[in-house]
Amino acid sequence: MKIDLTTAPTGAGTRYPEPHNAPCKARTWIALGAAAGLTQFGVNLVRLKPGVWSSQRHWHTHEDEFAYLIEGELVLVTDEGETLCRAGDCAGFKGGVQNGHKFENRSDRDAVLLVVGSRLAEDSGEYSDIDMKFLDNRYQGGGGYTTKDGKDLCPSS
Repeated sequence: MKIDLTTAPTGAGTRYPEPHNAPCKARTWIALGAAAGLTQFGVNLVRLKPGVWSSQRHWHTHEDEFAYLIEGELVLVTDEGETLCRAGDCAGFKGGVQNGHKFENRSDRDAVLLVVGSRLAEDSGEYSDIDMKFLDNRYQGGGGYTTKDGKDLCPSS
């Protein structure tokens, strides 16, 4: 089925708790996979304005991720260092490999990234540069964030 980008579900910001949410607040995306009714993997068209990050640097226990830069310029940050990416470049991240990754827009114009990832309920992971973990979707009915030693970062009020 052809996806109508004008009616596809959209999103903005991040669910990260403060202060970890700051560099990702202005990211936006179109949920292409959801628009097509896909359930086995997600596909998002992510827009990063200048100064915005795709995420905090993270790795997944189970989920594979693939990213293809459609427009603009981004810096890919991994354990190996920083790599400049331009339109047409792509990167992949295998689940279970503890090498955190993120993209940062350090340019003066928007960048557009196609991101594809599996949707495994048992997936969880850690953030390489900050004291935070994300929990699998089975945890207390739907994921969450803790410190690496297990302290809840998003307690219910």
